[in-house]
Amino acid sequence: MTRAPQNLLAVRRLLLDHLNVDPDTVRGQDLEPAEVGIVGDPAHRGGYHCGSDRVVTRDYSVVESPRDSAGLTLDAAALDVGLFEVRAGGRTHNLRSFSTWCVAQCADGTPDSRDIREIIYSPDGKVVRRWDRLRKRTSGDSSHLWHTHFSFFRDSIKANRDQTPLFRRYLTTIGLIAPPAEESDMEQTDKLAYNTGVPTRTVGQVLADLENLRNWLISPVGTTGLLSPPLAESPLMLLLAMARAYPALVAQVKALSEGDFSDEQAIVTGVLAGLSPEQIAEAIPPTIAQQVTDELARRLAA
Repeated sequence: MTRAPQNLLAVRRLLLDHLNVDPDTVRGQDLEPAEVGIVGDPAHRGGYHCGSDRVVTRDYSVVESPRDSAGLTLDAAALDVGLFEVRAGGRTHNLRSFSTWCVAQCADGTPDSRDIREIIYSPDGKVVRRWDRLRKRTSGDSSHLWHTHFSFFRDSIKANRDQTPLFRRYLTTIGLIAPPAEESDMEQTDKLAYNTGVPTRTVGQVLADLENLRNWLISPVGTTGLLSPPLAESPLMLLLAMARAYPALVAQVKALSEGDFSDEQAIVTGVLAGLSPEQIAEAIPPTIAQQVTDELARRLAA
């Protein structure tokens, strides 16, 4: 059966905590529990107040946006807020001013309003208007003269995304909730000093990674309990491959250095093969030319 999701129940609780000024007495000026609804009554069929068990064929709350069709569950995705009147910040605030403020935030595209698909409301208690993010509808029935309807994209309900920030900001704006205390200059400086540049990464996580990397670099290869090696082809893995190949390289260099690189006969044969007789004669010093001539004569006579 259709159920009220936790994120809309949190919005309901927030509004009642601050707009039901006298929770022990039912009175017209307060926002009473019965005036803040999420799930439609048993006869209700179709629309955002219904979950998957009560939607109808071609239900606009399902087929007009992929965010709705992909997010359809048994959860309702709407909130009704009834009449109230409170004094805060020297001014009177009521359902009309609340509704027009919320519509303005949606129209401006504030981050905390982007999950709202539509608001059906009355700015003055005389006419009903409809703000539709998809720009498909502009009207609503007369019951919205005394209550305002909020529809939320169903995927945001399925994801249980927090929907209280917009409504908390309204209550803060009118003075029913105290604004967050301003940070001191020291706190702001600390944030700048310790900002990692990645919202999901804390300074502690970065320091832990650096410690693990340090331990991995100074420990013998294969030591258990340390950070896994970096990805293949990363600079550190290339350095590791070079380190592993170092002993074999040293052995090869040593073997070459201890070998006999000289073969005099081969060198002489190669040099002489590339010279003409004239070049060979020119290369023989005059002091030994006669000795060469005598040796050649002796060998020819023999």
